[in-house]
Amino acid sequence: MHNKQTASNNDVISVDEYHQRSKHSLQKYACGPDGLDWDTQPDPYRCFNGSARFALPLPANNLIVDFNDLFQAEHIEPAIVDKNTLGAFFELSLGLSAWKVFGKDRWALRINPSSGNLHPTEAYLVFAGSSIIPAGTYHYHSHDHCLEQRCNLKPQADELASVLNNNQFLIGLSSIHWREAWKYGERAYRYCQHDVGHAIAALRYAAATMGWHLQLLNECSDQQIASILGLNRSEDFSGVETETADVLLLISTSKNAAMPDLNILLESIHKAEWKGKANLLSKDNRIHWDVIEQISATCEKPETEAQNYSAPDYPHITRCDTDFDASSIIRHRRSAQAFDKQSILPLTKFYRMLDALLPRENTAPFDALKWQPRLHLVLFVHRVEGLKPGLYVFPRSDTAEILLRENLRETFDWSRPAICPETLHLFHLVCANSQNAAATISCHQAIASDGAFSIAMLGEYDQTVKDKPWQYKQLFWEAGMIGQSLYLEAEAIEMRATGIGCFFDDAVHETLGIDNTLLQVVYHFAVGKPVLDTRLISLPPYGHLNTGI
Repeated sequence: MHNKQTASNNDVISVDEYHQRSKHSLQKYACGPDGLDWDTQPDPYRCFNGSARFALPLPANNLIVDFNDLFQAEHIEPAIVDKNTLGAFFELSLGLSAWKVFGKDRWALRINPSSGNLHPTEAYLVFAGSSIIPAGTYHYHSHDHCLEQRCNLKPQADELASVLNNNQFLIGLSSIHWREAWKYGERAYRYCQHDVGHAIAALRYAAATMGWHLQLLNECSDQQIASILGLNRSEDFSGVETETADVLLLISTSKNAAMPDLNILLESIHKAEWKGKANLLSKDNRIHWDVIEQISATCEKPETEAQNYSAPDYPHITRCDTDFDASSIIRHRRSAQAFDKQSILPLTKFYRMLDALLPRENTAPFDALKWQPRLHLVLFVHRVEGLKPGLYVFPRSDTAEILLRENLRETFDWSRPAICPETLHLFHLVCANSQNAAATISCHQAIASDGAFSIAMLGEYDQTVKDKPWQYKQLFWEAGMIGQSLYLEAEAIEMRATGIGCFFDDAVHETLGIDNTLLQVVYHFAVGKPVLDTRLISLPPYGHLNTGI
């Protein structure tokens, strides 16, 4: 194994340079390792040795909430914040969902998806303190379903009470880029940001099961987040893999809660006592992908003004015809490994999936975002009842149709399907058997052609990243959130979905007639009827807490 990079640690890379450099093409894949070095495979669980631990209960199995009520918040009475609801919240957002066994191999799956099941995303809780747990900053350990106290804010509890009350708390997310880079090389930064988006949506859905609300605090800087979470404490990460701050989220039992005064919080943290040293995840004989740290530095977010976006006044989302409750759907979400090549998706269920991707006020998961949708869908329809096979486009904002019309192939017909809800601005582009094209541009993967449909997510690239490079990662967050919605919608109707991070970027653009960078593809996805691998044995997610395995 060797480092293929030519860039030095001191080099600076622009978003455009990184985006072009990390593209796959039909002629050449983005720079990555020659093979998987199993000796340096990262430990999937970060822990902080020396931190006090607080075990969380596992009550989600007894939580019965109608899946449709997640999208009408007024139907769920907000639960009080206590140890049980905190336990359920983490269990349904970032906890383990199952163990899989094949021969002598055994690995865990999690509620929040991750490319390659590598899980670069780490989560932290900032809590003002009560009889539940003391005030402090905590790291969530998914394997042990516990909170590790990194920062003891009990002496500053009175100050903190003016920032956070007993009915709200903060969640911070960070990324360990090495976990993805170990397998995917330079493209890994993209995948880390996808995973952040999946996690944001997973947290939003989990909050909805409690009747809670979630806001992305887009005003704060990454440096502020790093200070609040303790990620800038070099002595606690000495000789081990570091974490990069991504996002801070406010969870509250009431909607439109005011943004907490981070200056007071930062002052309290500055005076507080920290404990715990991060564990080493891999041996030192690894490849160092300098470009990932360079693009991470380029995308570091400064403190900015608050963004105010009001979603269009769409009608209530159409009901999902499902026999499963919300907790079951969330806990049983899986990524499809193969589709059956024949099942047809009913048209009403297809339209429900698209309807769930529109932003609505006070509706999970997209009410977490503070900006107008920047991602729009090109659909490769293979087997959807009542729709001709071929290409379709689904703008997710009122202004996107013009942008798409001006930049997609001139010969596309832009006709509306004969039967389509007025709320959904779905347009037919061309009739075709798109299965071969879908598979080819998705790195020759049959999973893109064998299901009911697949998707290329087009981001409003130029206008998003121009002069605001930190918004580059937000494109991938939004893509991950779209993916998480599709995961749950598919699971609810006994279908299955899968994210596809490997695709030939410019081959997608060429297929669509895109000859500039106003629009760029950032994620692929597919939905269909899964073919299950009967060789795998499934075990309960937290049986090891009792057995000691």
